[in-house]
Amino acid sequence: MAEWVLDVEQIRQLLPHRYPFLLVDRILELEPGKRAVGLKNVTANESFFEGHFPIKSIMPGVLIVEAMAQVGGVMVMTMPEIYGKGKGILLAGLDDVRFRRPVVPGDTLISEVEMLWMRREVGRVRAVARVNGEIVAQAEMSFAILDPERFLSPPPPFLSAESPNQQERVSTVPEP
Repeated sequence: MAEWVLDVEQIRQLLPHRYPFLLVDRILELEPGKRAVGLKNVTANESFFEGHFPIKSIMPGVLIVEAMAQVGGVMVMTMPEIYGKGKGILLAGLDDVRFRRPVVPGDTLISEVEMLWMRREVGRVRAVARVNGEIVAQAEMSFAILDPERFLSPPPPFLSAESPNQQERVSTVPEP
């Protein structure tokens, strides 16, 4: 087994995602701003398998794409000009997405992401996900870097601490 560059706790310091939506367990290779390889151990205990699908568990394609995007996020967030500046990264677009075969419990999903270009606060990467060396998904992804005030904006007024109890609001919604 290869030595990893970042473990899950270090990844959590770079990305805002948390269980059950953190889809990278380790970063195996990392060249900030150029390339990253990440690993996700897909287990039968994943919450999404309860409904996708109850008879034959298959990892949803959108979550495979999200796993690749998170590896790309680590690659970007470790760039010297971004690291420690409180900035955030958001997925801005997907092109040429292809799914080649299902990902199932017991698989080890390896996502490799390569920077294609980056200008100021936007960029594009190529991502490929593999299981046992076989391509299971691939995509080109666009991303945007956001300043802290845009990324960590306050919640809307209806979600603030001063708003009435959420349950009260739900119970007062008129029925159709």
